[in-house]
Amino acid sequence: MDSMLEDGAAGLALAAVSSVSAGAADDSELSRFSRPMLTMAAVLTILVMILGVAGNLLTIVALLRCPRVRNVAAAFIISLCVADLLFCVTVLPFSASRFVHGTWTHGGALCTVVPFMRYGNVGVSLLSIAMITINRYIMIAHYGMYGRVYRTGWIAAMIVFCWIFSYGFQLPTLIGVWGVFGFDPQLGTCSIRPDASGRSSKAALFITAFIVPCVIIIACYARIFWVVHQSEKRMRSHAVGGGGARPGLGAGGGAGSGAVSQRFKPDQRHAREGREMRAKRNEWRITKMVLAIFLSFLCCYLPITIVKVTDSDVRYPGLHVAGYLLLYLSACINPIIYVIMNAQYRQAYRSVLTCHRQRGRMGASTAGHSDDPEWGGC
Repeated sequence: MDSMLEDGAAGLALAAVSSVSAGAADDSELSRFSRPMLTMAAVLTILVMILGVAGNLLTIVALLRCPRVRNVAAAFIISLCVADLLFCVTVLPFSASRFVHGTWTHGGALCTVVPFMRYGNVGVSLLSIAMITINRYIMIAHYGMYGRVYRTGWIAAMIVFCWIFSYGFQLPTLIGVWGVFGFDPQLGTCSIRPDASGRSSKAALFITAFIVPCVIIIACYARIFWVVHQSEKRMRSHAVGGGGARPGLGAGGGAGSGAVSQRFKPDQRHAREGREMRAKRNEWRITKMVLAIFLSFLCCYLPITIVKVTDSDVRYPGLHVAGYLLLYLSACINPIIYVIMNAQYRQAYRSVLTCHRQRGRMGASTAGHSDDPEWGGC
C-alpha cells in the first residue's frame, strides 16, 4: 500500500481499491460486527438519507417562498441546508452500501470524491452555524453596527467564504501533496490517508474547521447570555425603581396636550413597545434555535471523533457503527429542530405543504399580528 501511495497514480489506486475491496471484509471494522446489525445500520442510513433530503429540501423551499422567515439568519440556514442536502445525496448512499458490503466496492475515483464531499460538507455546516451565531451575537450585543455589517453583498461574501474555505482547504489533499484521499483497510472506508512523506491534513482540518469554529460559537454564546442577563437585570431594576413614575407621566403631559393626546399617545407607545417585545422575543427564539443546532451538531460529531481517537485499533466495532449513525443523523436533525423551536418555520412548512400562501387570508384585520411569531402566515 505504501508503494502505491508513493506512486499516486490513478490506475494503481483503482487497482488497490479493487483488490482491497475483495479481501478487506475480514480486516475492516465493519466485518467484526454481526451481519444483522450491519443490515440494520444500512436501513437506518437509508432512512436518514430520505428524511434528510425531504427535510432540507422542504426547508430551502419554505425559506425562499415565505417572506416572513427570509432574514439574515435564513440566508445562512439555507447554506446549512444545502450542505446537509449534498451530504445526503453524495455521501449517505455510499455509506449505506458500505454497511451492506462491509467494505468499499465503488472504485478509486469515487474513493477520492466521496470523502472530499464528506469533509467539505461538514466544514460548510459548522462554518454556517458559526456565521449564524456571529449574526446573533452582533444582533444582540452590538446592534448599532448590525446594519453596516449585514448588507446583501457582505452576506453573500460570508456564505461564499464558508464554501470556498471548506473545499479549498482540501485541495492539497485532493492532489496528493498533503495527505491523500484513499481506502483505509482497517476502517473499510475511504478517508484521508498519509501521503508518501507521511503527512496528513486530518489534524489541521480538525483544528481549523472544527475546533476554531466551536471556540468562536461558544465564545459568542457566552457573551450573548451575559448581555441578555445584564439586560434583564437592568429591566428588573428599572421596573422596581420606576413603579411610581407612571402617574407622573400622565400628569406631565400638561393641560395643553388635551384629552385626545393623553388617550392616544400611551396606546401608540404601548403598541410600539408590544411590537418591539415580539420582535425581540422572535430574535431570542432564533438565537436559542441556533444554539440547539450547534449542540446537536456536537452530539452527532463528537462521539465518532472520540471513538476514533480512543479506539484506533477498533477493539469495539459497535461503537464505531453507532458513531457513524450519529454522524449521519446530523444531516436530517436540523429541520426537526426548526419545527420544534420556531412557530414561523412551522407555518412556512405548512404553507409549502398545503401549496398556498396565507398572506391574502390574513387581510387587514390581522395586520396588528404581523410581528408576532406565533401568528400564522408567510
